[in-house]
Amino acid sequence: MFLTNILLKKVKSKNILVLMESAVSGHQFTWIRERLADKIEMIRFDPYIQRNSLYRERRRVRSLN
Repeated sequence: MFLTNILLKKVKSKNILVLMESAVSGHQFTWIRERLADKIEMIRFDPYIQRNSLYRERRRVRSLN
């Protein structure tokens, strides 16, 4: 194995794209967060029920550069 292969490993991205889902209606949107941060929970306007609702991180979609 060559030394250059070891030195030039692919670096993981700092941010990831996650899917956020409403706890009330199931409405979903994507959000960007840091890879090392905890899972996100936020209160945001839900267009299905026309009120503020709790959104929880559902799953990781992909890495971002």
